[in-house]
Amino acid sequence: MDISKKTKLKPTIGLEIHIELRTKSKMFCACSADHFGKKANSLTCPVCLGLPGALPVPNKKAIEWTILFGKALNSRINHYSKFDRKHYFYPDLPKGYQISQYDIPFCEGGYVKVGDKNINITRVHLEEDTGKLQHKKIKDKEVSLVDFNRSGVPLMEIVTEPDIESADQAKQFAKKIRRIARYLDISDCDMEKGSMRLEANVSWGIDLGYKVEVKNLNSFNYLKKAIEYELERQNKLIAKGEMPIQETRGWDENKNITVSQRVKETSADYRYFPEPDIPPIHFTKTYIEELSAKMPNLPDDYENILIEFNVPEQFIDIILEDIHLAEYTIKEIKYSKKQNEKLSPQVIVEEIINKKLQPQKAIVGKVTKDILSKKQSIIKNEGELEDLVEKAIQQNKKAVSDYKSGKIQAISALMGTVMAISKGKADPKKTIQLLKDRLK
Repeated sequence: MDISKKTKLKPTIGLEIHIELRTKSKMFCACSADHFGKKANSLTCPVCLGLPGALPVPNKKAIEWTILFGKALNSRINHYSKFDRKHYFYPDLPKGYQISQYDIPFCEGGYVKVGDKNINITRVHLEEDTGKLQHKKIKDKEVSLVDFNRSGVPLMEIVTEPDIESADQAKQFAKKIRRIARYLDISDCDMEKGSMRLEANVSWGIDLGYKVEVKNLNSFNYLKKAIEYELERQNKLIAKGEMPIQETRGWDENKNITVSQRVKETSADYRYFPEPDIPPIHFTKTYIEELSAKMPNLPDDYENILIEFNVPEQFIDIILEDIHLAEYTIKEIKYSKKQNEKLSPQVIVEEIINKKLQPQKAIVGKVTKDILSKKQSIIKNEGELEDLVEKAIQQNKKAVSDYKSGKIQAISALMGTVMAISKGKADPKKTIQLLKDRLK
């Protein structure tokens, strides 16, 4: 039974998105943050190993990028902020706590528009990443090893309000977040490398008093599948009169199901308190304004321009995936218009996408010139086309016979021959009409 049809309950979804920032050094020490693929525990020091007496020093660039990202999400920037200790015990957390932010993050509020709906942002805060467990078999014994290279890498977290109403909407939101981060050039958001990680909080309504968190989803498709599965699982429980428990679950990509991991913690369980080794941070209004002035064009800015140019929606999504492709496409369309060429933006965009151009190396104007060159070389003269049609008919007696016996699709073989003889230069519309007239 679908409870949404029998009751007023609706899917209630919130996302937590973690993005590793691509700073040169870690969040609170001078160790390199470029940890992927490096020899285990080769990028560590007393600070990121949590050794006694080591003192953290915040990474200024990571803080600036977090503020800039918050501005891109229309967030309010707190002029007073601080770091906090978040306590929990896990092998990949060397100190027994994580330096994070709790009640006064760098950014609060804001929204991202997905379709016609604004998905509201609760907060954007900064913290340090944890180490990474490696499960191996050594001498026939199952062991878990810890690599602390990732420990201390700057990790930005975006938390939404429970405004998302479907798995597909969640996927679209997450893709927009990745796109913004890439346009700001603060992270590669490579999900295979773990530099962008997704978590979903799923329930059938806040009033029911529970939520289920599905952690560590490493693809947009898994995010969508996990939410859909979880809504269906909870739907069946509620329909039977059972209330889903508040818990943390993981996604089993082999079985396409979520699996229980542990009972979900509350904020009280983490025993947050202000980080005593890092003083509170104050930002002046001038400092925030100077940071905001560095804001590049964002995906929505390019999207609005492409919409004004009447570029079809299905192409816009492809173009916006790469800021360099978006910039090049807009420059090419403007070039074409400036030359007073009567080329539709759709034709230009199709050519750019089909050619799979490297936008950073492509020369503005080349696509327009290539299209015009093709157009000029097209054979439109009826006398020439009639000769080509006659040759095709002479070479395809069986296709002619099939067409006359009612097999209309046989004309495509004749058309293919014309195109082969003309090396693709025959005008398609005129050729097909001449073929039909000749075959009568």
